[in-house]
Amino acid sequence: MSNIRSIDMMVLDDIFDMGSGYVLNFSDRTFAQFFAEELNIDIDDPAYKKYGTSKAKRLRCFLQIVDRATAVRTLNALWEYREVVRQRFGHDEKITNAHGQLLAIINRLNVDETNLSQVKTSPRRAFDREIFGQFQAELRHLSDLEPQPRGYAFESFLKALFNKFGLEAREAFRLRGEQIDGSFLLGNETYLLEAKWQSAPSGVDQLHTFHGKIDQKAAWARGLFISYSGFTEDGLYSFGRGKRVICMDGFDLSEAFARELPLNQVLERKVRRAAETGSAFIRV
Repeated sequence: MSNIRSIDMMVLDDIFDMGSGYVLNFSDRTFAQFFAEELNIDIDDPAYKKYGTSKAKRLRCFLQIVDRATAVRTLNALWEYREVVRQRFGHDEKITNAHGQLLAIINRLNVDETNLSQVKTSPRRAFDREIFGQFQAELRHLSDLEPQPRGYAFESFLKALFNKFGLEAREAFRLRGEQIDGSFLLGNETYLLEAKWQSAPSGVDQLHTFHGKIDQKAAWARGLFISYSGFTEDGLYSFGRGKRVICMDGFDLSEAFARELPLNQVLERKVRRAAETGSAFIRV
């Protein structure tokens, strides 16, 4: 038996504007972000694409197959978002007793939850909170290593970190005359990686050297320079603005872990701030 009856789904279609494959005013990106931040759920999980890939079809499938407690939590979160948007833009309520109809569906789900035969699997989480503490501990452990093994270990650490947050990392590779510490995908863009763990902050020469590698690649290639010890103020100033490189340091990583910020979202915001300000390095 499904979580939600067909007649109830028709009501939800109207309440959450699920015509033509949409859900409220979400884009694909903000839809995934909403589920991750509000519910810690990966709505892009292929399990929810049984009926199609549109946002509405994924949501319908999701509501049918997750446990009822999760379905109730999701409906409440979507309603809260709907009302914030509606009131913010001054839109009149067009559905008679919309909240009452939604609460009736939620009430049936809550009552039926007592029937253990209807219990379903919990959804895949967008991220595991415990993983942030694990990465923080691993990062501290690296500081105990000798410089040369620490450099290799740092690259492996970053590859695991990127992959945990869906960035499809590749290991270091060598081209004729140059070393690339790895690459990853952020959105639809390919980023090359420079990773340094040295005692002194990275200066302008190292920034320009890495940017020179980016310039020799395809026009759409970009770069992420992670310097655990940071960057010199003069180096960042001399490096200038409007480059195809964004920067992180060890404190950035530590702050992201401490605040439980998914790495992909941290990088997305760094990219956006770089586009808005022209600065390669904006702190978390």
